[in-house]
Amino acid sequence: MKKLLFLAAVLVLLSCKKENQESFGKSENKSEESAENIAKSPEALGKEIFEGKGNCVACHQVNNKLIGPSVQDIAKIYKEKNGNIIAFLKEDAAPLVDPSQYEVMKTNFALTEEMSDEELKGLEAYFYSNLK
Repeated sequence: MKKLLFLAAVLVLLSCKKENQESFGKSENKSEESAENIAKSPEALGKEIFEGKGNCVACHQVNNKLIGPSVQDIAKIYKEKNGNIIAFLKEDAAPLVDPSQYEVMKTNFALTEEMSDEELKGLEAYFYSNLK
């Protein structure tokens, strides 16, 4: 009888452990889905970087030339010339918009070098989202 009770207890414990593992896996999947749903679009990420950590707003505005060309002008010229904004920000391509301002822009490459590819793609998406 003791063996039978012991065996039943072991089976109950094993079934509880299996249910906990299954429910834990389900909650992990829900967490992943929730993170994906609240993830920022590339444009939103780019805007956040443009206005924040990238400090691009110090020299660029969306519609008007400030120190540097406007975001709209940059996007328009890069699109027309089939340029690569990301390559420029990585210092792998020459400036297409206003080469006379290149020396001023060079000081900011320290910031863009620290950015991930996802962040740079976000900046590019933000620029192109402002095309009119």
